Amino acid sequence: MTDTAVRPRPAATAPTRTSRTGRTGRTGRTGRTPRQRRAARNRWLWAVPMWLLALAFLLPFAWMLSTSLKANADAFAVPMQWIPDPWRWDAFAEVLTGEGSVLPAFVNSVIVAAVRVLGEVLTATMAGYAFARLHFRGRDKVFLAYLATSIIPAQLLLVPRFIYFQQLGLYDTLWALILPGMFTVLGTFLMRQFFVGQPAAFAEAARIDGANEWQIFWRLYLPMATPVMSALGILTFVWSWNDYETPLVLISSPEAYTLPLALAGFTDEQGAISANLTMAASVVSIVPVLIVFLVLQKRFVRALTHTGIK
Repeated sequence: MTDTAVRPRPAATAPTRTSRTGRTGRTGRTGRTPRQRRAARNRWLWAVPMWLLALAFLLPFAWMLSTSLKANADAFAVPMQWIPDPWRWDAFAEVLTGEGSVLPAFVNSVIVAAVRVLGEVLTATMAGYAFARLHFRGRDKVFLAYLATSIIPAQLLLVPRFIYFQQLGLYDTLWALILPGMFTVLGTFLMRQFFVGQPAAFAEAARIDGANEWQIFWRLYLPMATPVMSALGILTFVWSWNDYETPLVLISSPEAYTLPLALAGFTDEQGAISANLTMAASVVSIVPVLIVFLVLQKRFVRALTHTGIK
């Protein structure tokens, strides 16, 4: 039996290092490819103008807050003093607890906005579902006719509404502000566009399982419409909160004033607007809008993508 020669094992080689970029491309000292560096540079080219634009939009709010903490004589001083010295909180005390307190008007605005939001979301959701999913004769023609009413300027409807609500006994009441805002073309259009974009197979499957039309709407489509309903609620709340023209025509007694009308009442003995009081009341007025938007902003952005709004 012959002895077999033992072959020596090959020497172990060090593992090869692969490039971070894969098979192609070179990395620099930062470990990024030229394409990644170009993308980062492009992001900065877009980010810097956007930040500057955002600061430009925030300047009026900064001036409003600064003026609310100054004496009225220092509101228009040149050069402008952005940081008050000293900070004066008496303007906020005046607009909240003084003789011309805005709290009653604040409560009226909350009532009007809340009821309008609930009514608008309810009516627009049901009307949008009917125009999108229910089949009846003349459905599309009725929707187009309803949509065409949006070309009528709102100012043309103020006098007819004034006469109408006066005959009904609703003039100078909050219902004169609530009822017109509960039925809008835009709300119905938004909800219809959402329901049109949903698959019809969902409703067909539910009908096979024995669900009626109300159950399909309430249990199937309504939960999916939550983002769009949130967006519609934000829009309705902001429009109602900032509405000045309608209360100016339909409200006459100070007890029924809303916040925009109350803001116009801060004048001095000569009839000039008191800047610090007006800005303090304006700061108070934007707090609810900021809260609503911050709470529902994610649903608002999601709703815009669902309905295809650009």
